[in-house]
Amino acid sequence: MTIKNIFLFILVAAVIAACKVTQPYQQPGATGATTYRGTTSIDSNSIATISWKDIFTDTTLQSLINEGINNNLDLKIAVARIKTATANVKQSRLALLPSVDANAAATFQKVPSTQFGVPAVYQLYISSSWEADLWGKLGSAKKAALASLLQSEAYRRAVQTQLISDIATNYYLLTAYDAQLRITLQTVENRKQEVETMKTLKESDVVTGAAVVQSAANRYSVEITIPDLKQNIRETENTLSILLGRNADTVFRASLEQQAVSTNLATGVPAQLLANRPDVQEAEFQLRNAFELVNVARTYFYPQLTITGQAGFYGTTLGSVFNPTNFFANIAGGLLQPIFEKGVNKQRLTAAQATQEEYANTFKKTVLNAGQEVSNALYSYQTAKEKESLRGEQINYLQKSVEYTKELLKYSSATNYTDVLTSEQSLLAAQLSSINDKLQQLTAVVNLYRSLGGGWR
Repeated sequence: MTIKNIFLFILVAAVIAACKVTQPYQQPGATGATTYRGTTSIDSNSIATISWKDIFTDTTLQSLINEGINNNLDLKIAVARIKTATANVKQSRLALLPSVDANAAATFQKVPSTQFGVPAVYQLYISSSWEADLWGKLGSAKKAALASLLQSEAYRRAVQTQLISDIATNYYLLTAYDAQLRITLQTVENRKQEVETMKTLKESDVVTGAAVVQSAANRYSVEITIPDLKQNIRETENTLSILLGRNADTVFRASLEQQAVSTNLATGVPAQLLANRPDVQEAEFQLRNAFELVNVARTYFYPQLTITGQAGFYGTTLGSVFNPTNFFANIAGGLLQPIFEKGVNKQRLTAAQATQEEYANTFKKTVLNAGQEVSNALYSYQTAKEKESLRGEQINYLQKSVEYTKELLKYSSATNYTDVLTSEQSLLAAQLSSINDKLQQLTAVVNLYRSLGGGWR
């Protein structure tokens, strides 16, 4: 068998064996469940596919979200990561092509007069080297780089989804603080009037001085909460400003009463999380990247075929370098089989497989967390809805209780100011809780939209 035939045989055998070295990637399923806990629907419709502008209809909030998408620094960092990953993909593709270098060399030597030889040799040539991707190493590296690019794009979508959620949540929180502050300020004014009423009733010997003192203390017990509410408003405005990529400042907003709670809460089925939720996509592409790097690690156990070539001119003087008769060219092929690499190849494969196992579990955990968040958001919304009507009834009866006890205090000895105080404190607490109930509904919709993967489309 000639050398040419031996080389051809090795090449064919290598190509056939390459099919067994690297393995094809198989996408994992998102979840084995068909419904979320607390739901029985198997409808594939999901609010995750709806634009955020259709979910958040407050035009002021829409303006803030749009500003955040354009200016948020975390989102800009994510875009920069995409640029890096794109460059890596292009670099991995170019690795499949041969390298070409231009070279110029001059060799000088001292030759004794009694020996033959030339004192100088000048060379100007082009060299090229190409590694044949027999085992799929370069191809797997390219796929790994592509998975990394897709992962960075999914990360950007995840950042945008979280950004929209954070802006909406803090916006609603800000409107809730405003509502609480309005109720508190109005309550303080009512308490001031009540103090004057108690003074008048004392002069008429209807109540004692203790009632006057208690009414004044009642007023200040409400008023003392105002600084904390103002601090909460200031800090929430600062948080929103950072999300919007601007210096801390006042954030214009509508009122809590103007916020409409979305009732379209279609969740789809858990299997759609892989297509809708960016962080699940990110985890899946991370797993895919690790899988391809395992393929790359396997190829290090097999021979590496490298073909090199040179072509150019040489001469013993600079003037003779470009003489056509001094043209030279050569091509060579080399097959390098690793035998002993101090266990490096084995440990490289072990490390790559361990990383793949880590990211496989990370993917599963991400899917489970996603399902949990959907279930929690649904239940939070349902809880707030159940409290809505009950809270209304509670406030209605507490308002009547305050009115009745005040009237009884004026005209009957069957009650005292302590009864009035208890009624008023209960009413204020219920009014503030009513605001929190509305806030809970709004934030539940935000969390559900985010947990289903909405906001990046």
